[in-house]
Amino acid sequence: MNDIALTIGAHAFTYAQVALGFALAVILLLVLLARSTARAGRERSLEAAAAAERAREFDDKVAEMTRLQAEMQGRMQTMAEIFGTRQADLARLLSERLDGLQHRVGQGLETTARQTSENIARLNERLAVIDAAQKNLTDLTGEVVGLKDILANKQARGAYGQGRMEAIIRDGLPAGAYTFQATLSNRTRPDCLVHLPGDHPLVIDAKFPLEGFSAFREANSEEARRQAGQRVKADVSTHVRDIAEKYLIPGETQDMALLFVPSEAIYADLHEHFDDVVQRAHRARVVVVSPSLLALAIQVMQALVRDARMREEAQKIQVEVRRLLDDVKRLSDRVEKLDTHFRQAQEDVGQIRISTDKIVKRGERIDALEFDDAEQPRPAIASPVRAAE
Repeated sequence: MNDIALTIGAHAFTYAQVALGFALAVILLLVLLARSTARAGRERSLEAAAAAERAREFDDKVAEMTRLQAEMQGRMQTMAEIFGTRQADLARLLSERLDGLQHRVGQGLETTARQTSENIARLNERLAVIDAAQKNLTDLTGEVVGLKDILANKQARGAYGQGRMEAIIRDGLPAGAYTFQATLSNRTRPDCLVHLPGDHPLVIDAKFPLEGFSAFREANSEEARRQAGQRVKADVSTHVRDIAEKYLIPGETQDMALLFVPSEAIYADLHEHFDDVVQRAHRARVVVVSPSLLALAIQVMQALVRDARMREEAQKIQVEVRRLLDDVKRLSDRVEKLDTHFRQAQEDVGQIRISTDKIVKRGERIDALEFDDAEQPRPAIASPVRAAE
């Protein structure tokens, strides 16, 4: 044992020293192995504790998810019931509004159609009257020769002119649109007053002076014709002046009057041979008219009266249309408010869907055990070995 077994440099080691060194090395290795085994056990204990903590947290999260899911289902069912109730109320309200609007519009259209039909019927009647009047005028034109005998008598001539004028007016105007032999404020009585829209009637005079025309037509010489022409000018000018002074009353009658000539032939002669007299009458605001021109003027007056009545009816229709538009505007405002509520509900449902998607994604992550330690830090657990140390 004392023999030298190994020489390292200047040192010589015996077999006993070498055996002792080997034994110490084995003991050191055993100590290191024991420490490594103890450390591995501690690490396994820590991992088991962490796994138990994760399992507990997982159970808590699953329970919380179950509770949130049940609560969410209840809220969604409540929202569905609320939406169904509001949708039914909206459908009922819109149905009632549309039924009322359709009823009012139908009544308005029916009234308008009935009035239009009546107006067209009256227009056809008036057109038939005009055709009859034109036929009568054509027949009267062919009887100008017989008119000479009637015009020979002044009283018969006045009654004839008055009668023709009254016939034309009765045929062209409704009963309340004219008055014969009315008395004005200055106690004069014109042959006819036509009541136009407004407060100022139109005066029509039928007493045209025809004696000068008879002499003018019967004159056999130029001198007699010239004298008769001067008489015609004087008579017509005097009569025009009398009409302007008696019947043109400011604020009471129109600022013009009509002088009726009962014969188309006389009216043609007046314009052909005495145009200066006609122009003088126009300047005095007295218009000379023949039977055909009077009939045309009456038709224009009838159109004015009809237009005035239509304007009155149009104003009533406009009032009803304004009320209808107000109702439609209120309905539009309410529909807009309802649309706003729907948009808000859609936005809320969208937010709910986002939250539901997040919950579903988190549930999938939990189901796949995909946890992020950085987001959920693991709680520190004291090591029992370190505590023992």
